[in-house]
Amino acid sequence: MKKLLFGLSSILLLSIFLAACQGTGEEATKEEVHTDEEHDHSEGEETNQEAPEKITIEGIADHYHTGDTIKLTAVLEEETESDHWHWYSRESSDGEWVAISGQETDTFTGEATKDGIEIKVVLYGSDDKPEFQSAPVKVVIDDHHGHDEESKQIYNGYFEDSQVKERELSDWEGDWQSVYPYLLSGDLDEVFAHKAESGDMTEEEYKEYYKVGYETNVNRITIENNVVTFFEDGKEYSGEYASDGYEILTYEKGNRGVRYIFKLVDGSEEAPQYIQFSDHNIFPVDSNHYHLYWGDDREALLEEVTNWPTYYPSNLDAEDLVRDMLAH
Repeated sequence: MKKLLFGLSSILLLSIFLAACQGTGEEATKEEVHTDEEHDHSEGEETNQEAPEKITIEGIADHYHTGDTIKLTAVLEEETESDHWHWYSRESSDGEWVAISGQETDTFTGEATKDGIEIKVVLYGSDDKPEFQSAPVKVVIDDHHGHDEESKQIYNGYFEDSQVKERELSDWEGDWQSVYPYLLSGDLDEVFAHKAESGDMTEEEYKEYYKVGYETNVNRITIENNVVTFFEDGKEYSGEYASDGYEILTYEKGNRGVRYIFKLVDGSEEAPQYIQFSDHNIFPVDSNHYHLYWGDDREALLEEVTNWPTYYPSNLDAEDLVRDMLAH
């Protein structure tokens, strides 16, 4: 009987010991998983890092079109052995930062899908704590003529007179560059090749057509506070302009356009008496590019339809211009 009780006691003690060991193992496993979760910067994680802003993000474009590829590069100001990168986004300046899945190097590649999204990058140290971060950059999506059918029709020159509204010169404020030098250098050849794929002219014919249209000696224009400054062959001259209404023109193909006209009220002798803007818009909106006509005869300018010097923001390079033109 004593032997039986001793045997049962031994079995009971062994069971308690094994249960205790098993419980200790489970707790250790749970702790290890918890630790891993603390260092997991996976998609959907909200985070608010505190780290010096020693990283610059390069490659952000002036604007994108829906579906464009966003390519960014993180440039660190200081040397470090850390290479644990993570990119984050948020939908607004007061939103929470969320880790972007699959972006774990010093370069970022994504698709432009929503206007106003902010992106930043964080470099983590060996202790998996934020070591450096960047200031946010904002993704601006501007599809210019929009996606809805009415906007597309207006852009292509089909609209009702009642839709046309007066505009102020401030719609064209900014620093603008002529695209003519880019055509001459061959930077826009890709655009003409693209047009030839679905158009009724060859690539060479399109290039010649736009060469006549873009031709100008005024390679830069600035517009600020109703003052327009022309930069031509190393000289510059300015004039103050006031609105002189608009004219609706009908072209040979049946589509139409609006010329917004401004008259010189003060300025240098070289400044033209009239400038006329055409940018495919028919109501107040900030322009993203435009065709400009200028001279001293208001009515004669309205007859000009073959030479239309074209201007884009001066901060765009050849790649930006091609990308923008291909989107139209």
